[in-house]
Amino acid sequence: MYQPKKYKKDDPEFLFKFIQQHPFATFILNGEKFLATHIPVLTKGTANDFRLFSHIANHNEQFKYLKDDTEALLIFQGPHGYVSSSWYKEKDISTWDYSAVHVNVKLKMQSRQELEDSLKELVGTFEKPQEDPLYYKDIPKKMIEEHLPLITGFWCEVEEIKGIAKLHQGYDKEDINSVTAHLEKQQNNLNSALSENIKREHKCK
Repeated sequence: MYQPKKYKKDDPEFLFKFIQQHPFATFILNGEKFLATHIPVLTKGTANDFRLFSHIANHNEQFKYLKDDTEALLIFQGPHGYVSSSWYKEKDISTWDYSAVHVNVKLKMQSRQELEDSLKELVGTFEKPQEDPLYYKDIPKKMIEEHLPLITGFWCEVEEIKGIAKLHQGYDKEDINSVTAHLEKQQNNLNSALSENIKREHKCK
């Protein structure tokens, strides 16, 4: 990851929470060519000692390369967006603000029981906020028995983790206020979330 010093994020708590807040990751490994899949990935452990877990379908091209100690890269991305130089009080260069965390991992295959436990946690995590949640235990047993042999679960043991948040560090308050106001004016959820991140970085009220 390219990490200019002023944008670098290496606090374990920041990195851990970022992953939990943006769990839909890009999962990359090298087969006969580079292969990527977009999957939900969850954490197990604490900010200072954790691993990740997920699963893919067996008909996915990546499946034949899944084995213990396979190296892979997980990319977690936060809100991002274009920032026009026309929003500054003086002429400048337009840019793109964003945040991301890259995690280099080694894979470890899950047993059937570990896969099932992981699925229970995955479903529980995303069903809990629903108005009428449907938990893993509520899924018909026959459906689960038919589905489980079609997917493979794996642990991701963290080898290296890097974070970045390019959020207009180094700009004065007037420009920050203008950038966030223009982002919010576009009435786009991604830009609104990016604006909130910029405000948080600069401790704006």
